[in-house]
Amino acid sequence: VTTLRTLGKSELPAQLTRWLDELDETGRWALLKLVTGSLRIGISARLAKTAAAMLGDKDPHDVELIWPGLAPPYGELFAWLEGRADKPVNLDPAPFRPVMLAHALEDGDLANLDASAFTAEWKWDGIRIQANSGVGEDGRLVTRLYSRSGEDITASFPDLLPSLRLPGAIDGELLVLRDSRVQSFNVLQQRLNRKSVTPKLMKDYPVHLRAYDLLHDGESDLRELPFEERRKKLEAFVAELDNERIHLSEQIGFADWDTLTAARADPASAGAGDDAEAVEGVMLKRRDSAYLPGRPKGQWWKWKRDPHIIDAVLMYAQRGHGKRSSYYSDYTFGVWTEGDDGERLVPVGKAYFGFTDEELLQIDRFVRRNTTEKYGPVRHVTHEPDKGLVLEVAFEGLARSPRHKSGVAMRFPRISRLRWDKPPREADRLETLQRMLKAEVA
Repeated sequence: VTTLRTLGKSELPAQLTRWLDELDETGRWALLKLVTGSLRIGISARLAKTAAAMLGDKDPHDVELIWPGLAPPYGELFAWLEGRADKPVNLDPAPFRPVMLAHALEDGDLANLDASAFTAEWKWDGIRIQANSGVGEDGRLVTRLYSRSGEDITASFPDLLPSLRLPGAIDGELLVLRDSRVQSFNVLQQRLNRKSVTPKLMKDYPVHLRAYDLLHDGESDLRELPFEERRKKLEAFVAELDNERIHLSEQIGFADWDTLTAARADPASAGAGDDAEAVEGVMLKRRDSAYLPGRPKGQWWKWKRDPHIIDAVLMYAQRGHGKRSSYYSDYTFGVWTEGDDGERLVPVGKAYFGFTDEELLQIDRFVRRNTTEKYGPVRHVTHEPDKGLVLEVAFEGLARSPRHKSGVAMRFPRISRLRWDKPPREADRLETLQRMLKAEVA
């Protein structure tokens, strides 16, 4: 600490480099903690892998593929990157494979896309998982379930494992089905983040896998094949599994974008039937698309149904993390309800994205100029009937929540617009959300 305080700015980079080279893992951790005050560096895993590839002049795709089989401190990886060893080999019989993601479809994008080049399927309101099985050295089948980020979640869903009796790797959506009907995400949440999984829990909330891609068929890696070919192999693979817990993701027939637009607006009449309420939107996939890690441009698109919208009032703010650590970018907002002392705001959600960089600066200035109290990192922001900031909040759904004063919890809330033109007294009421919740439950 003394050295850091005495060195000039021009000398600091060289000194930090020396320390990072000389210290062990724990020492580097402590140094970075001292220098930054936080280990939230604000870069994505994808960027870290790209940087590692640049270090060794390697293809980022190669680094992406072997990364899941490696463990900190990544000695094998750096030995390969520095030319001291051969490329690491992942010997895990059921390894995670980096997922392919879709771009959000924006207004005007369809005009630049050829409908005949794409297939479409429903976007389900579950969680993305990868179900991988392979034969271990002892000849036994090893099966693992992974989240989209590569976290091993096998222990949370033991009731799904017997269904995956063939070597292969399925990309799909984890859903709860009852009486052959897909349940809402609120129902699925009862199975998430559980330390123990009881027989009653598995009986009351039976999980199923809706399969939409096949990455490995037990013999060959299929990711370089066009999507249409992978889809045919997936259909054959699911048919061979022949299990009620594994379903094919239904494709949507359409001749043009107008037809698909109508299907997105009314899934029930376009084949989704009783499952329509669990449809989150539509997925578009190029027929010739290989399965590439990350979010390659122009290959896959997600076209969500229109979200719920309310007007809420900014109540509290906190600084963000990483590159946003200097700005108040995490916001708690509320709506009006009748209290013992008259009208009052009750918090209903938090959001930290959806706004532009310019809007972030505007909100940050508002928070700094209108902070009335401080509670540690939290800033209490003016929120009176005629003074405050109204935020237009978009969200995907609601759930009952006894942990919140409002009794409701939002799914994927984000700031869609700043309503500088609207006085706080005209924001929405808690009763509005309660009616929305009642309609969703019904």
